[in-house]
Amino acid sequence: MTTHAPTDSPLGRHTHYPDRYDPGLLYPVPRAPARAALGIDATALPFIGHDRWQAFELSWLDLRGKPCVACASLWVPATSPALIESKSLKLYLNSLNAHRFPDAEAVRACIEADLSGAAGAPVQLMFSLPPFETTAPGESIDALDVTITTYGPPDASLLQADPDTLVEETLTSALLKSNCPVTGQPDWADVSIRYRGPRIDRASLLRYLVSFREHAGFHEQCVEQIFVDLMARCAPQRLSVEARYTRRGGLDINPWRATPGDTPPPPRRTLRQ
Repeated sequence: MTTHAPTDSPLGRHTHYPDRYDPGLLYPVPRAPARAALGIDATALPFIGHDRWQAFELSWLDLRGKPCVACASLWVPATSPALIESKSLKLYLNSLNAHRFPDAEAVRACIEADLSGAAGAPVQLMFSLPPFETTAPGESIDALDVTITTYGPPDASLLQADPDTLVEETLTSALLKSNCPVTGQPDWADVSIRYRGPRIDRASLLRYLVSFREHAGFHEQCVEQIFVDLMARCAPQRLSVEARYTRRGGLDINPWRATPGDTPPPPRRTLRQ
């Protein structure tokens, strides 16, 4: 059996983490190009929504140098001109580790100002995490007995709906996977689709969601593509799509997009988060 020293593997490669506060680490990604590729007019968005981040590894120093730790939830509005790339957000939050603040309110104000500047719209922070979801709303489609052969790129032609049968229901799946376009690492999510309109064929929906499996796209962009494809192919009167991604680097993200006038889903964590 061939053995390898840890220093020869990717695990042994040094990753530089900031040793001082640096808001310049934040890397905003303009939303407009990916939206244009989906046929979305950036000046007339067909949805409302937000990107809700959950941060599990937040720390700073008080004025006497004593470390403080916290968890936090962040809300970035879907109307912001830019999303914030996840690794840059991780590095930015790590840059607070050795920075001194008079109190938690100063930390909150600092983070909100820096993230709002990067996103181009007001970002909110709350020092808390939502409770776990004890009972998932809706019905899972994951147990369907289907044959699947398409794993990318996402194929909206797989979607089917019955225009003669109108329903109001919530369908869920834990089988959504895509890949980070920056690192190539897999991103895993539970997705919830709440709609009113022609009944969506569940087997076709499952095949469609699995067709993201080898797709490289940011979390937020994947949710917007699901929203746009469902609207175009299934013509719901009302639609809400939320994906709750699993944690990576002490962060997870929960993008939500819905038809205007819809109510935001209550913030909850899945058991995978």
